[in-house]
Amino acid sequence: MVVFGLNKSGQEVLNSPKKERNRLETPMSFAPNLSSTRLAEQYLEQLLIGDRQATRELIQQALSAGVEPYALLSELIWPTMETIQQMYKEDRITQIQLNLATRLNRSVCDQLAGRLPMQPKNGRKVLIFCGDAEPEELGGQIAADLFESAGYTVRFGGGGVPNDEILNMIGEFRPDLLVMFATLASGVPQVRKLIDYLREVNSCPNMQIMCAGGIYKRAEGLADEIGADLYAPDAPEAVRVAQTQPTRRHSLDQQTVGRMRRIRKAAIRRGEIDPIQAEAA
Repeated sequence: MVVFGLNKSGQEVLNSPKKERNRLETPMSFAPNLSSTRLAEQYLEQLLIGDRQATRELIQQALSAGVEPYALLSELIWPTMETIQQMYKEDRITQIQLNLATRLNRSVCDQLAGRLPMQPKNGRKVLIFCGDAEPEELGGQIAADLFESAGYTVRFGGGGVPNDEILNMIGEFRPDLLVMFATLASGVPQVRKLIDYLREVNSCPNMQIMCAGGIYKRAEGLADEIGADLYAPDAPEAVRVAQTQPTRRHSLDQQTVGRMRRIRKAAIRRGEIDPIQAEAA
């Protein structure tokens, strides 16, 4: 993690350990005189002091040097958001630094999205929702921008949307892919309930369901366990997975969460057990 120390004047300065520099090194197409590590350090530094003009100038310099907007979104904007959140959790930055950085980072994301090249429409539709936290909103937004750039027709509903409204939107929009982006464990039960209901009523049967974001990366196999067809650790990978696995479907053998409840409901429909007995069980 990028850390801060104090210089002799008492000012905060960046100290980036070697292993963190390696993590921040990216496959971005940099000009010979532009280091991805140095760009990441400078970008984080400007975000934390909230210098809007300097931040925009830094991004413009990278663009002028030949760095693609896609690379900046996927390899700078999103990783920096993760770094900021981790620093706040560890009490290494203040609330005001968090607010300054997240809002400015989102502003830069909006500007870069307008520079993305647009591929021809591929005839597929994506509906994206996410959790309420800032990293989830930003991750969902980047996913929406990258899917749109790849030729998908996209609707991004953001966070805090109740499941019944999501179901209504699915019925109206009829997406080929539903993406649920989450970085926090607290959002998983709601996603599981939604997937369970969609499977039970067979709503929009041709629609794939993808779980994306940090919580699914940290908990290996979680996306499979709650019934998702696809999994992606982040927004750029979500697009790649959707493009390379357009027909993959989940198996009930993968879905361990809520399995007995589904078995009882299926038995009730077949008339094999009494509904009252099943409820008591």
